[in-house]
Amino acid sequence: MSKKLNSLEALAAIQFKNLAPNPEPKPEAEPEFQPQDLEAHFSNKGRAGKSVTLIKGFEGSSAELKELAKKLKQAVGVGGSIKEGEIIIQGNYREQLIGILQEMGHRVKRIGG
Repeated sequence: MSKKLNSLEALAAIQFKNLAPNPEPKPEAEPEFQPQDLEAHFSNKGRAGKSVTLIKGFEGSSAELKELAKKLKQAVGVGGSIKEGEIIIQGNYREQLIGILQEMGHRVKRIGG
């Protein structure tokens, strides 16, 4: 482009090859769902007497584990975290979480008292 542009018509006449929109945007592929055998535990040891619900046995990537934890925390409206491949939900929400996980298609075993 050695010419100087003096008007908007000259600017409109410029064609950019690499800025053309993609004619067919690819739809985002949803990850394949794998039902899993999970364990729902209740614990208050080592947590200053505060109770938590642990979900163990999830096999998958860390991103999938984070996504599952986020869904569970939002479903019961509490906080939690992920440590060593386990989902830790604050409070005793074991029965509610078992129901939610079973609706998702997972097989959940209730472990402990």
